[in-house]
Amino acid sequence: MRPARFLATCLMVALGAGPAIAADTLKLAIGQRGLWDSAIAEIGTQAGIFARHGLELQMFYTSGGGETQQAVISGSADIGVSPGTLGVLGAFHKGAPIRIIAGEATGTAEYYFVRADSPVQKDFKGVKPEMTLAYSTNGSGTHITALRFMKDYGFQAKLVATGNVPATFTQVMSGQVDIGFSTPPFGLDALAEGKSRLIALANDLPSVRHQTVRVTIANATDLARRRAVYDRFIKAYREAIDWMYSDPRAIEAFARYAAITPAMAQRVRDQFYPKTMLQLDRVEGLAELMQDAIAFKYIPAMLSREQLDELLQLPK
Repeated sequence: MRPARFLATCLMVALGAGPAIAADTLKLAIGQRGLWDSAIAEIGTQAGIFARHGLELQMFYTSGGGETQQAVISGSADIGVSPGTLGVLGAFHKGAPIRIIAGEATGTAEYYFVRADSPVQKDFKGVKPEMTLAYSTNGSGTHITALRFMKDYGFQAKLVATGNVPATFTQVMSGQVDIGFSTPPFGLDALAEGKSRLIALANDLPSVRHQTVRVTIANATDLARRRAVYDRFIKAYREAIDWMYSDPRAIEAFARYAAITPAMAQRVRDQFYPKTMLQLDRVEGLAELMQDAIAFKYIPAMLSREQLDELLQLPK
């Protein structure tokens, strides 16, 4: 064997015998475990999608969008999945080191419910000012939706932070809170059994149905340092969404994740989460979102074009 060829062969053997190149690690804070759209990162990881893109995801779940946002601001998470868009606008305006790297939900699957014996009827009829209306955490999507319902439907209620969906359900059913929010599959069995009543869908509001009410955010410092890693993440995340709407194994994976039957998992996806809801490339209704952010005192004025260019780091 020629010396040059021999050396090349030795080099290939050495490289092959060496340690594998480590995957890039991203820490994800994800709001509300157990939902279809909060399952994407975990189910995509189980399917090997993120590993194929050289990524290792370290995931933890929060009680809502406000908590998710704070994790990214503090640097304890690199990426935050599904904080409310208005809360993100407000935090960015105050100088928080966060950037929007993708849309998360245009429209939402949330619904509002009461106990079966509640005097509150459909479309919040019968709500009195002393009654309590639940939301998860300050700045979350559920906080913003509650404010929008009161504004658009013309009623007043006491807003109460109740944390995640299971905690909220418990507080409503035990009589601690009058009106709760939920997201399928949580609470569907109680509705079917007549223990609770649905009074409104969040998508009843045009301001929810036609706007990107939740986004995916990143810590600005780490995004600037590792932009290529985040680009790979968005590419893998998009692939995971495509897989979850095309492969029957995704239904089985979600059923295990949410501890529900495959039939219920199929219903949740097909009835409540159309794939168009989870588009990543745009923030729909941005002008209207900023107007709402002003009305609800998240920001004092419309963000400038320069500010939006800095905030929006969407996939090309």
